[in-house]
Formats: sequence, C-alpha cells, structure tokens
Amino acid sequence: MNPTLTKRLADLRARMAATHTDLVVIGPSSHMLYLADLSPHGDERPVLLMVSPSYAGLLMPALNVDSARQHTDLPFFAWADADGPDAALQDLLNASGVPRISPSIVLDETMRADFALLALDALPGAHRRFTQDTVGYLRSRKDAAEYDALKKSAVLNDAAMAAGFAALRPGITERDVATVIRAFYKAHGATTEFCSVCFGPNGAFPHHHTGDTRLKPGDAVLIDTGARIHGYPSDMTRVGFLGSAPEGFGQIHSILDRAVTAAIAAARPGARASDVDKAARDVIAAAGYGPNFLHRTGHGLGIDIHETPYITATSDTVLEDGMVFSIEPGIYLQGQFGLRLEEIVIIRNGAAEILSDMPRTAVVGG
Repeated sequence: MNPTLTKRLADLRARMAATHTDLVVIGPSSHMLYLADLSPHGDERPVLLMVSPSYAGLLMPALNVDSARQHTDLPFFAWADADGPDAALQDLLNASGVPRISPSIVLDETMRADFALLALDALPGAHRRFTQDTVGYLRSRKDAAEYDALKKSAVLNDAAMAAGFAALRPGITERDVATVIRAFYKAHGATTEFCSVCFGPNGAFPHHHTGDTRLKPGDAVLIDTGARIHGYPSDMTRVGFLGSAPEGFGQIHSILDRAVTAAIAAARPGARASDVDKAARDVIAAAGYGPNFLHRTGHGLGIDIHETPYITATSDTVLEDGMVFSIEPGIYLQGQFGLRLEEIVIIRNGAAEILSDMPRTAVVGG
C-alpha cells in the first residue's frame, strides 16, 4: 500500500484507541479518498470502508472491484446485484473482529442514509457518533505533502485572480469575468471549484450567483474564486472597483484589512477557533459595522473546500500546527456594495502563514 495511506490508517487506529472506538464506517466521500485513495462511482449500490483496530476492508459491488483494485490493495468483500450486500457485509464484519453487540462506531456523516442504516442494522445497539474526533481530527492536521499541494494551488489562484481583475472594463458582465478565470484554470491544468463575481450592489449578497450584470464606472467588484490542482483546492476573495471607488469603499476596505490582520495575529497554536473569530469581529464591531458582518470568520480547507476547523464565535477547537483554514471577514451594505477579504492560512512554526502571495490592496480596473 502507498506509504502515505499506510500511515493514515495507522494514525486512524491510534485515534480509535484514544477515543475507544471499535469500528469506523466510511461511505464514498472525501474521507474514503483520504484513507484509501478511492473515489468510487456513486449510486444506490452500497460501498463501505470499514476500519477496526486490527483490520480494514471494503464492501464493494462486484462490478466495481476491478477498477478499485488499481487504487488500493485492501481486501474487497464483493457482492452481486442478484444477491445484495447483506452476506458480504456479514463477512466483512466477521473479518474485522468488531463486537457484534453494542460496539462503539464512527459513521461517515456524509454517507447516504441507506448505507448508514445498512451498517447500523448489522450492529444492534451500536453507540454511534460522527467522524470529528477520528478521521476529521486527522484531516484537519495537514502533512508536508498536503501543505505543498495547497500552497501550489493558492499560488495558481493568485494568477487566476489577477487575470480576472485585468479583464475589467465598462460593459463586461460578471459571467464574462468568470469565463476568463475559468479559462485560466483550465489552461493551467486546474479544475474550477467555484467562481463568484459580484458587481456593485450584488456584492452585498455573500453567496451571490454570478450573472449578467454589466460593470459600470464606480462599481465595486468582489471576486471569490478557487480551483483544484494536485488534488487540493484554493479559495480566495479580493475586491476592487472600476475607475473611481464608490463612496465608503476605502473605509470599509481598511476596516476589513485590519480585521484580517487581527485574526491572523490571533491564530496560533493553543488558541481557540473562537479567539480568531472574535479578533476579526471585534475590529468590525468597533468600527460600527458589527451587524453587517453576516457569517462566520472562516472554514477549514483541505480535500474539501469546507471542512474542519470552522472559525466561529462558538467553536472551542484548539488550533494546532498543520491546521488550514480561511480568514474572510466581510461587511455587506444592501443596495450599495459588499466587501470581503479572504486569506487561507496554515498554522505552522507557531504562527499563521498565509498561503497566497497576492496583496489585499484594492484592485483598480479600467
């Protein structure tokens, strides 16, 4: 097996021991990709990765086994459409050595409900919880290879963002700018994860859908975009304007830049995620815009665009080296504009290191 995957399974078993877990049950998901380098075809046929303290195996539809073998040498418990998965599941559970009555199990929170019920029905009285303190714990602490992939993805995103802002001109649509950015990703071997381009008042909607709004002189511009390369995504938000800045733009931009700086300073080993949220939120509240900051300060980034840790006012997650997350405070003024500045940081060498190289200064287009 790939040495990285061997280490991840060993690390998972260490977490299972620390959390008194008898079995981890994973469906087709980013968790399965992380642990087994498998991203199986998703349909109604049950696929389960089961990991016990002494065994790991895969419940797999027979028609998918040959292709899956190209990615892993874990044992397969294949089942045919004519037979159904029950017998193969029993064989896998027997091989795992898991207690059959009231075991402590971890379920993949992202799997289909019918897959989860299949596993639970086979383990009467199971004490169940989700992956936060096992697989999620491991995934939130990136290794050197993951750091390298995320850094490369961030640097590529810098250039894509610059290409988007360089395209600004009177009359161009949000969709046109997004097309420029998507084409840049494709030309450099990356796959677009998302691309939100907001002109003028549209920026006041944090999840605005890129549309056909045309850019006018004096409009604020917000671009939030990311792509996947080497298996890992990027995510960054920058702002600017066409020609001259709208009234209040400079003040709001300055407040947000100070909020990002404060949050980065608060992000260090031993701090809580809520401390980082508070650092950003306090700057914005002190400037009188607390009610206009409509969302959490950040989210983890890894194989998934959104994963642990989440940087919220109530999170008691203690930050550790290797954790990667966004810091993205925003101020949204309905009918005028909305601004958000976003950095991805990694806790490394006792502090928060920004992965992007692009300055947060406002970009002037036109």
